[in-house]
Amino acid sequence: MKWSLTVLQILMVVASLAVVSPAGAVNPDEILADPVLEARARDISAELRCLVCQNQSIDDSDAPLARDLRLLVRERLVAGDADSEVFDFVVARYGEFVLLKPYFGLHTLALWGATPVVLLIAIAALIITRRGQKARPGKASVPAVGLSAKEQEVLASLQDESSTPPKHEAES
Repeated sequence: MKWSLTVLQILMVVASLAVVSPAGAVNPDEILADPVLEARARDISAELRCLVCQNQSIDDSDAPLARDLRLLVRERLVAGDADSEVFDFVVARYGEFVLLKPYFGLHTLALWGATPVVLLIAIAALIITRRGQKARPGKASVPAVGLSAKEQEVLASLQDESSTPPKHEAES
């Protein structure tokens, strides 16, 4: 019984993931008759950003502008453009922001270089912290110390005071 319940749960998760997975937004009327050109168009569309959605490729977006860009890519391919020429045409028209993976250059150096620099800083900080802990093993962790006799007396008196009800003077 328990085994069949686990299998059923796994099947439900797989089925729900299949339903939620993103589907391409390419409409049937956009698909090219030549399968080689269509495959190239899909590859190019997967690397171009939808300017409306901004974090989705034009291949996955349902926005009207994404449809226009998909048609533009297909027009350029049918006209005989190479993939690089299609990218250059789209970048010239819409700017480099349209690329999901921007070109590496001086103007994008901070974008490409920030991740490795932050990673190296984090690794260096971790190493320095670990070395500091090894140098002074007694101070790395504070041992738990019990209360002194005097502190225990003070604590007991505070607990006694809080457990006894307050004394009210008789009103006259």
